[in-house]
Amino acid sequence: MSDQWVFDELGHEHKELVGLKSANLGEMRRAGIRVPPGFALSLKAYETFMKETGAAEEIRRYLAPFAADPNQHEDLVKYGKASEVIRRIVESKGMPEDLERGIEQHYADLCEKTGARDVLVATRSSGPASHPGQYETFLYVSGISEVIKNIIKVWSSTFNQRSLIARARKGFPLESDPIGVCVLKMVDAKAAGVLFTLNPVNGDPAKISVGGNWGLGEAVVSGEVTNDQWLMDKVTLEIIDRVMASKTKEYVFDPENKMVIYKAIEAERKTRPCLNDEELSELARQAKRIEEHFGGPQDIEWALDRDLPFPQNVLFVQARPETIWSKNQPKSILETKTQFGDYDIFSLVKK
Repeated sequence: MSDQWVFDELGHEHKELVGLKSANLGEMRRAGIRVPPGFALSLKAYETFMKETGAAEEIRRYLAPFAADPNQHEDLVKYGKASEVIRRIVESKGMPEDLERGIEQHYADLCEKTGARDVLVATRSSGPASHPGQYETFLYVSGISEVIKNIIKVWSSTFNQRSLIARARKGFPLESDPIGVCVLKMVDAKAAGVLFTLNPVNGDPAKISVGGNWGLGEAVVSGEVTNDQWLMDKVTLEIIDRVMASKTKEYVFDPENKMVIYKAIEAERKTRPCLNDEELSELARQAKRIEEHFGGPQDIEWALDRDLPFPQNVLFVQARPETIWSKNQPKSILETKTQFGDYDIFSLVKK
């Protein structure tokens, strides 16, 4: 299979083939930003899976008599029921042989690169435009059979209730919404969070805003916890303001039960900053590089790997344009048309 599957050889020019998340991760790795290794499945892989397994035809038959008004509250439950049926159809299918061989090879290469027998990964959606929270992510996935199962579950999540309603309101077909899948080496985060290369309160581009909590970043991204917050001067990296939260809970991996759990934070860490000043400065320095590389304010997800020394432990798992204060807002995923042309599903090289 082509090496262009791996992030190192992907770039922003591939966003319509593998989606923005995977393309931007590849772009950052190419620029020397610390991003965990991984590989990507193209949007066309979604279409191949749906067609070759017969899922697309089954979904079309199921939806043929479907009728519901997405703007009527009493009809929304119908979309929930449709979502359950369609997701069962998708998740009941096996991966087509050619796709499975490619995934097996790239997962084996990732295991070899990281020195792990069954390296832990996250499987994340990667659409052709940023649409935060639209689809599902699966963490601490280990072993090729689980990787394949969870890739299919990411594809299945394009049929969640929210997505079906959004497509219906736009007048788009319900039966398909191709996305890529990003398979990223898992960061066992001692702390994680989100930063903006401007002040999200007033749009001041001379500031950097950092928010974080102990454990995995899902608690921060979802807004489930009150975070530590720092405001920094973008030029001097001086800390202008800091607000330390009383952090009560964190997402961590439970190795015994092999699942992510939401657990209470012990008293000693509740009011202790989840970042020290050295880590904070390194985050800000790298964030400036990311902003300069992409040419505009960024919304960035970061994590500190508990298994690596500083500064190698300061990692970035997503970057996308800031959309509230920035002038050039990206189009919604539901307004973006993707052309595959004659590109091969795996290699991204024209046939």
